[in-house]
Amino acid sequence: MEREGNDCDSGGDASVPCCSILSSTFLLDHVGDAIVSLFSDGLSWKLMEPVENDVSTCLGIKYVSKIANEIALSDIYAVEVLDSSLIHKSNLPRATERTLYDNKMYQFTVHGFIRSKSQPSQWILTEYTFGHEDLQTCQLWVNQLNELLKLEVGRPRNLLVFVHPRSGKSNGCRNWEAVAPIFSRAKVETKVIVTERAGQAYDMMSSMTNKELNSYDGVIAVGGDGFFNEILNGFLSPRLKAPYPPTPPGFVHLAKDKGDSLVADEDEILEKTSSQIEDHLPLVSSPNQPRSIISNSNSEDKAPGFPIPNEWFRFGIIPSGSTDAIVICTTGTRDPITSALHIVLGKRVHLDIAQVVRWKTTPRSEVEPFVRYAASFSGYGFYGDVITESEKYRWMGPKRYDYAGTMVFLRHRSYEAEISYLDVESEETIPNPKKNRESSMLWGLKAPRRSERCICRINCKVCNEIPKSEATEICSLTPHLNSETKRWVKCKGRFISVGAAVISCRNEKAPDGLVAEAHLSDGFLHLIMIKECPHASYLWHLTQLTRRGGSPLNFKFVEHHKTPAFTFTSSGNESVWNVDGEIFQAHQLSAQVFRGLVCMFATGPEV
Repeated sequence: MEREGNDCDSGGDASVPCCSILSSTFLLDHVGDAIVSLFSDGLSWKLMEPVENDVSTCLGIKYVSKIANEIALSDIYAVEVLDSSLIHKSNLPRATERTLYDNKMYQFTVHGFIRSKSQPSQWILTEYTFGHEDLQTCQLWVNQLNELLKLEVGRPRNLLVFVHPRSGKSNGCRNWEAVAPIFSRAKVETKVIVTERAGQAYDMMSSMTNKELNSYDGVIAVGGDGFFNEILNGFLSPRLKAPYPPTPPGFVHLAKDKGDSLVADEDEILEKTSSQIEDHLPLVSSPNQPRSIISNSNSEDKAPGFPIPNEWFRFGIIPSGSTDAIVICTTGTRDPITSALHIVLGKRVHLDIAQVVRWKTTPRSEVEPFVRYAASFSGYGFYGDVITESEKYRWMGPKRYDYAGTMVFLRHRSYEAEISYLDVESEETIPNPKKNRESSMLWGLKAPRRSERCICRINCKVCNEIPKSEATEICSLTPHLNSETKRWVKCKGRFISVGAAVISCRNEKAPDGLVAEAHLSDGFLHLIMIKECPHASYLWHLTQLTRRGGSPLNFKFVEHHKTPAFTFTSSGNESVWNVDGEIFQAHQLSAQVFRGLVCMFATGPEV
């Protein structure tokens, strides 16, 4: 917003930049007199006198602090007129200051934010108070600024807020009280519901009519990943009518399939075990699959319709959970203030959502498809055991996950299962089976990857890439399922864990996440299979997760594949999954990812 060489004749004052909407002299609180100019894209000011105390000395070296002299309109979330009161001026002699204190001035305050220099992606509240002797002048500036703020596209005006009072360290209510003034100043109406029982947010979201939803610009979850998952499922479950994930031949639910699923009738499937795979991967045929349209399943009885995906209706999270992986991946930081600013400023980023379909709960149960949606991660084995074990120690708060994780790690259990994933020949490298067999270091590191990580950031080119597919809704949300080179690959063996990451799942204990190069909206799941291995090797893998710049996937016993869909069948009697931090019993399931299905009040990490 810098304006150099932009001075021109403006009322005879050569110091006032041209093209300004308004220009006046104000007293900037704690700074001094300044010529303030309002432009269509922001506010700038120029001090009329140098600030005397703007120089500090340390070890004989002089440092000059930089006082802000502008703020972009996109960084302003509110403007308000204050009652007449005393205003401070730092660069005047003491006698003048005393005289100034005896005279009250009318004031208006511009509320905005600045970016932290020490904490990546964190936004810090800031405000600038301008004083003037004339009330009408202050009101004129406030009215003009508010008119410009109304032109900022995407800013919400009415939000539904769910607060989980016992989420994480029971900080839900406290965190909402801390950010509520931001919404009030920004003139965002909020209907706040403090939940009193588990599943209440799901019930309320699923029972709301489309007319009620259309009265809001979005829904805010004050809680953790599990609470957001509850709200997301309450929103999608009754409204999203989508085809089931594609499955390979022989999958058990085919016998009772009623034509709702995208079932591929491939004649060939590539099969491999944990210790042996074939060098040549045969391609399967690409049959004509049914073209189903993703739509509102209750559009007839809940008019007017509510389109999904919806560009305007967005979700936001005020982090108050144990890990807050979703908010860290979408905003770059675990800070309630930063999340609140993303929301009131109307930021937008698309987020992939995984559809997880449970076909059988146990080996002997009937085939009854049950759909759940996940925004971050679904895991089996170690991950399912940890979430199950942690339920016994809820009284410990977030520390229960550390304790449960240690207990499960010491047991070092592995499970026999069969996983099939759809390979679409993405850029993700597949381990060379011949090289793996010939390697003398069975559990050592793989050869380093040649390509560097492409990390998802703000304005990510990968997420913003337009898929090359037909112009139907289902094709745009599942572009990789239409690849002509897709093939099913089957893996059978014993696994310590099986996980599917929708996003990188960064958190405070895993700074790079489970998959550092995962993106928010590229239409891929990251399937991670940890094969049976020595205890020490698995510890090495977990240690790499806790290191920034670590290589947790670069082991011989770790398989990592980018895929749009996969299936899972357990060989045991018990099978517990962890879906976004919630327990999910599933002996047999299939999953696929919908690209950019929902929008979040976020921009993606800035750094």
